[in-house]
Amino acid sequence: MRGLEPTHGAAKLAPVLLALNKPFGVLSQFTPEPGSAWRTLADFGLPKGVYALGRLDADSEGLLLFSDEPGLNSRLLDPVHGHRREYWVMVEREPTDEALAQLAAGVVLGGERTRPGTVRRLDPAPALPPRDPPVRFRKNVPDCWLALELTEGKNRQVRRMTAAIGHPTLRLVRARIGTLALDSLGLAPGQWRELTAAERAAALAR
Repeated sequence: MRGLEPTHGAAKLAPVLLALNKPFGVLSQFTPEPGSAWRTLADFGLPKGVYALGRLDADSEGLLLFSDEPGLNSRLLDPVHGHRREYWVMVEREPTDEALAQLAAGVVLGGERTRPGTVRRLDPAPALPPRDPPVRFRKNVPDCWLALELTEGKNRQVRRMTAAIGHPTLRLVRARIGTLALDSLGLAPGQWRELTAAERAAALAR
């Protein structure tokens, strides 16, 4: 699924806001890294002139927004605006209530404490397409799905946070930006489209 691109030569009436369901194994950039085996955003036919609003690591999946609107990146990503993002996280083993409280209160990463967020168990596990390659299966090590809502985005923050409480991340999916949920968009991994006015308002909502 792809959004409608403007007719060649036609005047653009408004900035665009696009949503991509980013698959595993894709860098959040259009140019490859030297020596990297990861794919790039250039593989998905996105319109010229748009840029990614934030990023997802190559080994993370889910909702990634694109725009050609100046200043929108700061509006969504600067922690001072408190813009919410929710991540679905598969972790090793079942965290205790105390561990989840520690995660929500913030953990120290690189000498700085992360901002408080919210966390809850996802039971049943979310209905997600299989990952390619699949998450490693360890018969004697159970896993658990969590929903973690944050208002900041430090480098590999979610993975570092769950590791700090002793529960390494096995799979990571960004499920919501603002109040715009990935599962409301009908996008399979690798698909993108332009957002409607209502979806744009949801993505920008705090």
